[in-house]
Amino acid sequence: MAAVATILCGGAVAGHQRSRRRAAPSLHVRGGSASDAAHLVCGRKLRPALFPASSFGALPLSSPGSRKLLRTSASAATPSSDSQGQAKPIGFLERYPALVTGFFFFMWYFLNVIFNILNKKIFDYFPYPYFVSVTHLSVGVLYCLISWSTGLLKRAPMNSTLLKLLLPVAICHAIGHVTSTVSFAAVSVSFAHTIKALEPFFNAAASQFILGQQVPFTLWLSLAPVVIGVSIASLTELSFNWTGFINAMISNISFTYRSIYSKKAMTDMDSTNLYAYISIIALIVCIPPALIIV
Repeated sequence: MAAVATILCGGAVAGHQRSRRRAAPSLHVRGGSASDAAHLVCGRKLRPALFPASSFGALPLSSPGSRKLLRTSASAATPSSDSQGQAKPIGFLERYPALVTGFFFFMWYFLNVIFNILNKKIFDYFPYPYFVSVTHLSVGVLYCLISWSTGLLKRAPMNSTLLKLLLPVAICHAIGHVTSTVSFAAVSVSFAHTIKALEPFFNAAASQFILGQQVPFTLWLSLAPVVIGVSIASLTELSFNWTGFINAMISNISFTYRSIYSKKAMTDMDSTNLYAYISIIALIVCIPPALIIV
């Protein structure tokens, strides 16, 4: 009985398979392309292709042309490549940012030393610090105007609102620059810079007591040796006079308020244009005292 049942079952299965072969639809697609037929398996349509057929044309995926097209598409999507899929070269500034920053720090100190030495030599023959301060600002303004006119620097637009924000910054910049120059003319350059070393202390005090920003106690401890050193240098300085000392302290306070007003202004202007506008306003402020005070 088991053998008969097996034979009957086998015959039924074979007959069922023959009936399915006769009833199975053809894979031929009428009026369609080869890409449409590729989506049909056993008469059922699969999900649409991830890449449209027009992106690859008639090239098979195994051909070198299709592989090249895929590589080109992938490379074009990266931000460091150009429109032809080639990687952009990395410049020196992006490759060595620490060296560039160190170079600017070195140039700032180097030019500052030369500036102070030349100023001291000028005051030996021309003891008019207010007029010298106006000359400094005039040279800076002339450089900015030439840069704007030649297109070397793109001039940022100015309006009345921005002018009101920059006016106190420029006034503090003018006072700080003039008093700093007067202190250099009255005392030695080393002593003037020793007093101006208190500027970080004034900045920290203004940040906490005026802007309301909490200054860490460790920062106050780090500034304590600076205050003690300036006090000792002032007591033992041979060329000490009150004119140089007071003007150096006023310069510290003025530059501190310049930083405060700059933070309150919070303009979106770049630093070069911002300094150019501040220098122009400061020059206008400094011209009357230079003509009156001798």
